[in-house]
Amino acid sequence: MNTYTNEIKNINRTLEQQGASWSAINAESVARMRLQNRFATGLDIARYTAKIMREDMAAYDRDPANYTQSLGCWHGFVGQQKMISIKKHFGETKGRYLYLSGWMVAAMRSEFGPLPDQSMHEKTAVPDLIAELYTFLKQADARELHHLFKELDKARAGRDHVRERYVQKAVDGFQTHVVPIIADIDAGFGNEEATYLLAKKMIEAGACCIQIENQVSDAKQCGHQDGKVTVPHEDFLAKIHAVRYAFMELGVEDGVIVARTDSLGAGLTQKIPVSTSAGDLAQQYNAYIDGEAISDLREIAPGDLVLAQGDGCIKVKRLANGLVKFKPNTGEDRVVLDCITSLQHGADLLWIETEKPHIGQIAGMVNRIRAQVPNAKLVYNNSPSFNWTLNFRQQVFDAWQQEGRDLTEYHRENLMSVEYDTTPLAQEADERIRTFQRDAAQQAGIFHHLITLPTYHTAALSTDNLAKSYFGDQGMLAYVETVQRQEIRQSLACVKHQDMSGSNIGDDHKEYFSGGQALKAAGEANTMNQFS
Repeated sequence: MNTYTNEIKNINRTLEQQGASWSAINAESVARMRLQNRFATGLDIARYTAKIMREDMAAYDRDPANYTQSLGCWHGFVGQQKMISIKKHFGETKGRYLYLSGWMVAAMRSEFGPLPDQSMHEKTAVPDLIAELYTFLKQADARELHHLFKELDKARAGRDHVRERYVQKAVDGFQTHVVPIIADIDAGFGNEEATYLLAKKMIEAGACCIQIENQVSDAKQCGHQDGKVTVPHEDFLAKIHAVRYAFMELGVEDGVIVARTDSLGAGLTQKIPVSTSAGDLAQQYNAYIDGEAISDLREIAPGDLVLAQGDGCIKVKRLANGLVKFKPNTGEDRVVLDCITSLQHGADLLWIETEKPHIGQIAGMVNRIRAQVPNAKLVYNNSPSFNWTLNFRQQVFDAWQQEGRDLTEYHRENLMSVEYDTTPLAQEADERIRTFQRDAAQQAGIFHHLITLPTYHTAALSTDNLAKSYFGDQGMLAYVETVQRQEIRQSLACVKHQDMSGSNIGDDHKEYFSGGQALKAAGEANTMNQFS
């Protein structure tokens, strides 16, 4: 017996037990409403999506070709349209997630207005956006199933039993738009208790995966800004533990933690941890502290900080604000230690924030980590902060230079110029960009590729293009030619915006509740019918 029919039978039994007072309730209508809302709570979503993500991680371990992807979304509608598009073009959502970017929450969702990515926005905006994204994804389910139910009714009315069975099979095999969200908790918005409390809110909203970084919470910077300050391992591990406790308390045992290290670009630490035994984490961390070797107490001035390091002592180098400097050129070593330590203390995935998209650089660090933790794998930021065109053209230039090829027609510092767009070097660079995710998954241990804030840029670009033409001499043609005509020809469901916003679902409900007295919006006078 199929799912749809079983659901109707079970509901009918319940209605029969209630007697005549519930006789106006139609079992099939209830079944449709239930199927259109398969997740009663955010915790149901978190448990469902955590299982998906764990299965995807295991599939990647078997074969790196099974890497996953996501795009950052700053509004529920954006996330919804992304997943509708994926289902339309690829038939399924497997391996495609959503990313919730702290950068975009700060820039787009704060009541203070646009803010930099420095943890100044309201932390409640993060779980609020998670809940909003899943509300829109669930509405996408409801809308698609609504159309299937209408097809089912039409097949029954026409006594087309073959079509009826086909549609009912589609209902039973329906794939939800609800997918995992990797959610950015920044540096935890406070101490470990604050991190735990916020993590709970995020999980209750539906997050199965939380990404946390090892910067100082009250001095947090965007990963692509200067002035980053990291915390000792003990502080960061306490926050990883806090997130795990939140997952466990709420019954999401498969919850995923992404430990992000900003050490590659961070030259400062806020404090020097206390070592209690030789070779412990504190001592390993302190080995990277920069300072001037001293051999005489008379070299110490008031306010100086002295640290035993190796077989001697150093006078620690500090900024005027008291922040402590790391030794130059120790970033990669600190990254490797950060990552190994995080995985050995409860993290599931790693995030290494880099200054450029270079597979060799990433692989070099990952191979060192895998020497200690063989199944280590990354979530990697394919960041819009990188100049991808220039970076890859320069990578090709450098590779060709090593091969001894003639590069006299190219100027390395000017490779962004349009004059190079049709050259063999530019074409090779574009091909490397095209295959970057596949190649990095294979060679550098990247399980998940994401772009943090792509829809921030697409919104700006599309708005600029429309405004330029609409307020210029193109007028209404600018909208018709570049937006509506393309929506129609590319079969974007959103061209029927009334349907997308839930108008037809509302009509169904009115009919369930009021029967023939229902005042519905989808009649002949609805101009949406022009897009049939």
